[in-house]
Amino acid sequence: MSIDLHFDLTRPEFHLDIESRIPARGVTALFGRSGCGKTTLLRCIAGLEPTARGRLIVEGETWQDHNSFVPAHKRPVGYVFQEGRLFAHLSVRGNLEYGYRRIPAEQQVVRPQEVIELLGLESLMDRRSSELSGGQRQRVAMGRALLTSPRVLLMDEPLAALDAISKAEILPYLERLHDELSIPVLFVSHAIDEVMRLADHMMLLEDGRLRAEGPLRELVTRSDLPLAQADEASALLEAQVLAHDDDDHVSILGMNGVRLTLLREDLAVGRKVRLSIHARDVSIALSPPRDISVLNCLPVTVTEIFDETRPGEILLGLEVAGQALLARITRRSLRALDLKPGMSVYALIKSVALVG
Repeated sequence: MSIDLHFDLTRPEFHLDIESRIPARGVTALFGRSGCGKTTLLRCIAGLEPTARGRLIVEGETWQDHNSFVPAHKRPVGYVFQEGRLFAHLSVRGNLEYGYRRIPAEQQVVRPQEVIELLGLESLMDRRSSELSGGQRQRVAMGRALLTSPRVLLMDEPLAALDAISKAEILPYLERLHDELSIPVLFVSHAIDEVMRLADHMMLLEDGRLRAEGPLRELVTRSDLPLAQADEASALLEAQVLAHDDDDHVSILGMNGVRLTLLREDLAVGRKVRLSIHARDVSIALSPPRDISVLNCLPVTVTEIFDETRPGEILLGLEVAGQALLARITRRSLRALDLKPGMSVYALIKSVALVG
């Protein structure tokens, strides 16, 4: 099942025209520069843009087409904004109950205690919104949205207004939503680190159009898209925790027979994890080096060589254990190693970041 949509909306100096079929499970990131249409697309899905032409079919149920339009107040959508927008005169309990009570009993599929535990709200229930931190307010806002038993959860830059401490506080709860709920989430962000940590699927928007879409791991390493050319260009790898070395406080991860070492020891053996590896943290060697401090030396194949916009630099596309990796090296190194597509070499990874 999927969310099948096509919206066409014209405004002065802006035209949104997007057609897509979004997975009905997991987190889909809407990504792009400010003004590209991310929030407008969310508003169309929520029914807040009644002048938008097109269609919206959610898991086989038509919410909008050329013959019909389900108004916003009748669409089973949960919406979380940047600021949380809690009711100041109500406690956390009152805000959560507001979301729950507005849904008929026969349509209530998400229960309060489930949400309270999922978002860690037990100790906050009697507090007023003015007594909460930014991260706490956003957790309550998510809880209120979930208790409307939505078919789709829309999140419009929920971390944008938070400081670094509050963002670090709320990210684990967003990951729990990803792991434990079957509700599809559309997540707007312009921060690639948030997207890398939370999303499964990406829609890359540009000037009101869909530039590209697909699995996140594929889009972030595609040479024809701006993500691979950015300063923070990274690859997203999936691995499994195999073992721990308690003496050195590291975990051993596996990817189809290839092993990585991560400075982390609090991960359950057998757990699947996602890793973000910056292109700038990957070096290339023609043979496994000896007497070196870098722990990760992975056998890879050069799949692509494409020019960088920075003078003197080159970006390499690599394949490791069936997954894509990027490396940013100098042109001088490219010539010295005589690298060509199809060559088998070794990637030396200086830093591996666990992102989910």
